[in-house]
Amino acid sequence: MKRVLVLALVVLLVIGSAVATCPQTPEWIVYNTDNSGLPNNHLSRALAFDAQENIWIGTREGLAKFDGETWAVYDTRNSGLPSNDVVVLAIDAQGNLWIGTGGGLAKFDGESWTVYNTRNSGLPYNAVLELAFDAQGNLWIGTGGFLAFGARGMAKFDGEAWTVYDISNSGLPNNYIRALAFDAQGNKWIATDGGGLAKFDGQSWTVYDTTNSGLPYPGVSAIAIDARGNKWIGTDGGGLVKFDGENWTVYNTDNSGLPDNQVVTLAFDAQENIWIGTLGGGLANFNGENWTVYDTSNSGLPDNYIWSLAIDRRGNKWIATHGGGLAVYREGGVILTGVQK
Repeated sequence: MKRVLVLALVVLLVIGSAVATCPQTPEWIVYNTDNSGLPNNHLSRALAFDAQENIWIGTREGLAKFDGETWAVYDTRNSGLPSNDVVVLAIDAQGNLWIGTGGGLAKFDGESWTVYNTRNSGLPYNAVLELAFDAQGNLWIGTGGFLAFGARGMAKFDGEAWTVYDISNSGLPNNYIRALAFDAQGNKWIATDGGGLAKFDGQSWTVYDTTNSGLPYPGVSAIAIDARGNKWIGTDGGGLVKFDGENWTVYNTDNSGLPDNQVVTLAFDAQENIWIGTLGGGLANFNGENWTVYDTSNSGLPDNYIWSLAIDRRGNKWIATHGGGLAVYREGGVILTGVQK
């Protein structure tokens, strides 16, 4: 009997220790290096769902894949990944995963790897910061990095030919590209690090900056377009901006519930509410009238510095943080993707 009691006590202590180490709630799940196969708690702007609802996660120590139950990690030791600094991800119509890293661009079809860099392709710079596919299947690539002077603008890759746009040969106002989005008319909206926001229709350029528009800050870090065609623009210090084509509406910490003026990632849910990731203020939700803020003091969010957001088909919000790993949030309870359908 004593042995049974001792065993029960040990089990309770282990469970209690695990819960204390990584507290979870029905609405929040946190994955980190202590409780999962995540290789690093410092995540990046790289989150993407494939057709099977697996989530791919970029970290400073490689690429992780999670199917809701098991983890797989790809790095320079066991794959064709050109760098372990995985910055951004995109998936094409054929299901290929495109990976922007600090050391070039990679394509992974599930078995084989193809690497594009400045030596073997028309990629203008090896530090890839943004990837987006247009309606024709062309891949648009924004370059950047810690050293802004090293950026080489934006490239378009149609699978064979490369076209490069930079400040020397186009209307691009800055070579450091932070984000890309395409509207229903096929216009390219380009967020730059210090040159404001650019619009490119394939022939002509329009630049919006602090001198000629309602843009409150020259550093633009995120852009998303809602179902009505409004452009939502995250800035590095001026808050969040909504642009309807004529009017500019600025939301900041002084005039709204936005928790921080440095907005780095945006996503829309099925109800067209906008979710806003900030660098320091946590996560915010705005439904057009009301704001809800989630941070480390009032929720299961493990870090107030958020790099990326992705929302799966079940409404779960996947949140890549600066040092707290990966969080999943859903009001009413999390339902995982992949094998747990």
